[in-house]
Amino acid sequence: MENTTWVANNTGRTDFDLVGLFSQSKHPTLLCVVIFVVFLMALSGNTILILLIHCDIHLHNPMYFFITQLSLMDVMSISVTVPKMLMNQVMGVNRISAPECGMQMFLYVTLVGSEVFLLAAMAYDRYVAICHPLRYPVLMNHRVCLLLVSSSWFLGSVDGFMLTPVTMTFPFCRSREIHHFFCEVPAVTKLSCSDTSLYETLMYLCCVLMLLIPVTIILSSYSFILFTIHRMNSAEGWKKAFATCSSHMMVVILFYGAAIYTYMLPTSYHTPEKDMIVSVFYTILTPVLNPLIYSLRNKDVTRALKKMLNVGSVLQETLK
Repeated sequence: MENTTWVANNTGRTDFDLVGLFSQSKHPTLLCVVIFVVFLMALSGNTILILLIHCDIHLHNPMYFFITQLSLMDVMSISVTVPKMLMNQVMGVNRISAPECGMQMFLYVTLVGSEVFLLAAMAYDRYVAICHPLRYPVLMNHRVCLLLVSSSWFLGSVDGFMLTPVTMTFPFCRSREIHHFFCEVPAVTKLSCSDTSLYETLMYLCCVLMLLIPVTIILSSYSFILFTIHRMNSAEGWKKAFATCSSHMMVVILFYGAAIYTYMLPTSYHTPEKDMIVSVFYTILTPVLNPLIYSLRNKDVTRALKKMLNVGSVLQETLK
C-alpha cells in the first residue's frame, strides 16, 4: 500500500516550481529589468574581454589565457540561470521540467567546480611569474597552461556527474516548490521525502575537499608572493605585482566566500532568503564584476581597449 502511495505521489508531477527572487520582491518588474541589464553587462563585458585578449598579441600570455577561460565560465554560468528566470517572469510561469532542472544543475555545478580550480591555477601562475620570473616561460609554457585549464574543466565536470544524478534520482513526494531561482543542489535536496543525511554529509565532505585543495594552493601562492614583494627594492615592481595580485584576490574572495557559505556552513545558518541573496552575489554579480576588476585595474587591458576603440573610430571616419 505504501509503495502504491509513493508511486502515485512521485509520478503525479514531473516538474518543479521555482519560487525565486521575484516572489520575494515588492517591485518584481523593476527587479526583472535590473537583472536583465546586469545580464547584458556581464555578457558584453566578458565577451569584449575575450575578444581583446584574442586580438591583441601583447595579451597572449598565460595570465590572460586564464582570464579568457574565467570569462568564458562566467558567460556560461550566468546564461545557465538568468535567461530561464527572466523568461518565467515575463511569461508569468515559474515551472521547470525535471530534465531541464537536471541539465541546469549539472551545468551550474560543473562551471562552479571548474572556476574553483581555475582560480587556484591563476594563483599558481602569479606565484611563478613573481617568485620565479626567469623560469616563468619554461614553468608556464603553453602545454602546462592547457593542462591546468583542461584539468579545471575535467574536475568541475566530475563534480557535476557526481552530484546531479544522485540528487535528481531522489523521490520527490512532498512539495515541488524549489525555494530558489534555479535548480541548486541543496535547494532541490530539501524536497526529497527520503533520508538524505548521508548524502548531505558526503556532499559536504566532497565540497570541503574541493575547496580545501584550491584554497591551500591560493594561500600558499600568495604567502610566497607577499614575502617576495616585501623583499623587492623596486617600487615600480612592487606596485605592478601588487596591482596584479590584488585584482585576483578580489575575485577569489568574492567567489570563494559565497561558495563556502553555500556548501560548507551547517544548514542551521541557512534560510531560503539568505541562500538566494548569496547565490545572486556569485551567480549574477560576480560575472559582471570580473571583467571590470581585470580591466579597470589592468593597464595592458585598458591600453588594448583604447587601441580597439581608436581603430573603430578611424574605420568610422574612413567610411564617412
